[in-house]
Amino acid sequence: MMSTKTYRQTILDWRKERNEGIRRENGWLALAGLFWLKLGKNRVGSDPANEIQLPDHTPASLGYLDYNGRSVTLRTTGGIKVNVNDKPVDFAILQPDIAENPSFITVDDARLVVIQRGNRLGVRMWDNRREARRSFPARTWFDIDEQFRIPAHYTPYDRPKMAFFPDLTGEKSEFPVDGYIAFNFGGNEYQLDVIKEDDGSLFVRFWDPTSETQTYPTGRYMVVDVDGSGSVTLDFNYAYNPPCAFTDFATCVFAPEQNRLDFKVTAGETYEAHHS
Repeated sequence: MMSTKTYRQTILDWRKERNEGIRRENGWLALAGLFWLKLGKNRVGSDPANEIQLPDHTPASLGYLDYNGRSVTLRTTGGIKVNVNDKPVDFAILQPDIAENPSFITVDDARLVVIQRGNRLGVRMWDNRREARRSFPARTWFDIDEQFRIPAHYTPYDRPKMAFFPDLTGEKSEFPVDGYIAFNFGGNEYQLDVIKEDDGSLFVRFWDPTSETQTYPTGRYMVVDVDGSGSVTLDFNYAYNPPCAFTDFATCVFAPEQNRLDFKVTAGETYEAHHS
């Protein structure tokens, strides 16, 4: 059992890291656009006439992305070269973000990648000159509260079961959940459906009544480690906001209905609506 000081310090270090993480180059606060692709040509450049509008510091007309319903190709015009995964090109077949090696296009501190969400394809854009990387307020947290550090147990489902997760657009997407974490709080039994990540950790999306006033309205996220026997420490001091809390250009997925808790989790990250 680690000492209280070490425990507190570990959380404080983690919080500092979370705050710095959103400010990094190509981090959440550098996100500057999300454009859904239409079939055919989608023009790219800083001129407002383009379907994919780049920041002012980039060329007015760069070329276009051609979407044929299956794949997306980039063609630049006027002899312009852009970097796709650090190679200067004027033509490329673009791999989306869910591929093993997504194609990242960079031009003058801006970065683009094709994103696939269900059957829709879009383009996510970062602008590393965005002022928000410096000026966005620091993340805010409840005081560390050890009563929200709860021994729990993970049970995998025999086979992953499908659950509906609402997303930012109001749609509900089906995702397989791998198992559930069971725990006791205030004399009541609870369970949360979780997704097992590639590294073996458990990813939890949950909602609790603090979302009505003090925390992010659609709920929070948590990553939990599990050992070989299924023992878990469910520590809500590590609950954090989805990227949608920092940018209007993220595509967040929220807690499924069965992960709505009935008690207030006054631990982890808080939220004030401080951006438009």
